[in-house]
Amino acid sequence: MSQAGGQGTLFVISAPSGAGKTSLVSEMLRKDALLGVSVSHTTRPMREGEQNGVNYHFVNRDEFEAMIVRGDFLEHADVFGNYYGTSQVWVRETLRTGRDVILEIDWQGAEQVRRLIPECVSIFIVPPSADILRQRLVGRGTDAPEVIERRLSEAEEECRHAAEFDYLVVNDEFAEALADLLAIVRSQRLRMVTQQARHGALLESLSAGI
Repeated sequence: MSQAGGQGTLFVISAPSGAGKTSLVSEMLRKDALLGVSVSHTTRPMREGEQNGVNYHFVNRDEFEAMIVRGDFLEHADVFGNYYGTSQVWVRETLRTGRDVILEIDWQGAEQVRRLIPECVSIFIVPPSADILRQRLVGRGTDAPEVIERRLSEAEEECRHAAEFDYLVVNDEFAEALADLLAIVRSQRLRMVTQQARHGALLESLSAGI
């Protein structure tokens, strides 16, 4: 399903680990059939339960580096010895169909994307407090204490770049944060430049007289 005419919008969503970004994006996709999410390429090994092309596109290091040379990525990064990147071709082709696309990436990736697609809409998600962020990271029960401390340190760095984004969403109550995100998406679809592309014929007929 795609929107009638016009170019889709690229939504870049960033957040510190533990802010709830992944859960919010999953629910956005469930509630809005016109939203799609970009599946990143990575060189890290596939984990149990993951599917190639669903969680990530899993490629080897040589293949990934060849893609960098060809300029295939909107953004890419080396994270703890593994590459991650967003396919430029897939994103641009999907946007041309009128479908909106979400990218879940860090602030550095968002910076790269803004240079290539300056019309993208960027959203930064934060927890309501540092204490709650710590509680959420501990409550997941998946990370060792030293990993949690590293994630908290990284969160400080991430949040220093929040002002570079177009929108800020505070994930205190999940339902409210979700409503805020969907409102941002809806407001972008109602902008005049977007509506003119989709309803140009209607506006023309109305301005010609009824």
